[in-house]
Amino acid sequence: MSDLDISVVICVYTEDRWEDILAAVSSVRAQSHPALETLLVVDHNPALLDRLAKEYKEVDDADVRVLANAGPRGLSAGRNTGIAAARGEVIAFLDDDAVAEREWLRRFAEGYADPRVMAVGGRTMPIWASGRRPAWFPEEFDWVVGCTYKGLPPGLVRVRNVLGGNASFRRTAFDAAGGFATGIGRDGDKRPLGCEETELCIRLTRARPDAILLIDDRAVIHHRVPEAREHFGYFRTRAYAEGLSKALVARSVGADKGLESERRYTTRVLPAGVARGLRDAVLARPGGAGRAGAIVAGVLTAAGGYVVGSVRARKGGATFSVVEISAGDQGGSHG
Repeated sequence: MSDLDISVVICVYTEDRWEDILAAVSSVRAQSHPALETLLVVDHNPALLDRLAKEYKEVDDADVRVLANAGPRGLSAGRNTGIAAARGEVIAFLDDDAVAEREWLRRFAEGYADPRVMAVGGRTMPIWASGRRPAWFPEEFDWVVGCTYKGLPPGLVRVRNVLGGNASFRRTAFDAAGGFATGIGRDGDKRPLGCEETELCIRLTRARPDAILLIDDRAVIHHRVPEAREHFGYFRTRAYAEGLSKALVARSVGADKGLESERRYTTRVLPAGVARGLRDAVLARPGGAGRAGAIVAGVLTAAGGYVVGSVRARKGGATFSVVEISAGDQGGSHG
């Protein structure tokens, strides 16, 4: 699949991440498997839109394009804007505060050798602002900071869903299932804050029962974790928001599919993490008791969010919608 055309979509929303955005684009342009194009989708920020358009105005239009989010505010609509404008057979997504290793797109391309493969994700490694992982922060909860967490199987494996900040899909996946659901994904720092890729992947495998979804842990990106996210307060808030989001997903696709992977995670992975933390505490290793306590607190907080989200969903207070993607829509581009 060395000739596979891959479009890369990077959704951006704040000038505070200016240097990160430039680094993300540079990492795409340095790929061993060249991207067909890089689409920067700006989420309702005219100043950032203009600044990026000026930054890349000298670049060949087939290389970097700057687009305004054509839908409601939020990450899901931004991604849908990128999908509609993309020209590639495969569309990859990279977070605006991450950089991809040189072989990232090549590993994705290799994954599509089997025509049944509809999505390929990768491994996301944290870059801690303080220079090292906080001693109390359990690897089992690295999803809190948008990274690959302990408990995911290694290697090239089949999965229920890929993780949105480091993922790719065939264009035909969106033809079959529609785009990312709005009202469920990130919108700045509002809640709920995630699970839109989980909901999409479940919807995709229902529309295409033969579809294969993969994660290749050799497709690596490095994701910046700001100092504010290294604290327990953020950890707790994010875990609660995950519970809210999971409730919406379960309401949409059913608890069997919506919580399939989570059951294994909570019954096997997390108890093992607590045991390791307690063992480290007995052996006087730094952070052992803190990690065990954080896992327990994270589970309880996420469960509380799930209960609240379920009640809201039943009352009709929390909804999201799925949009069809019109391929090849080039509207709203700058560059």
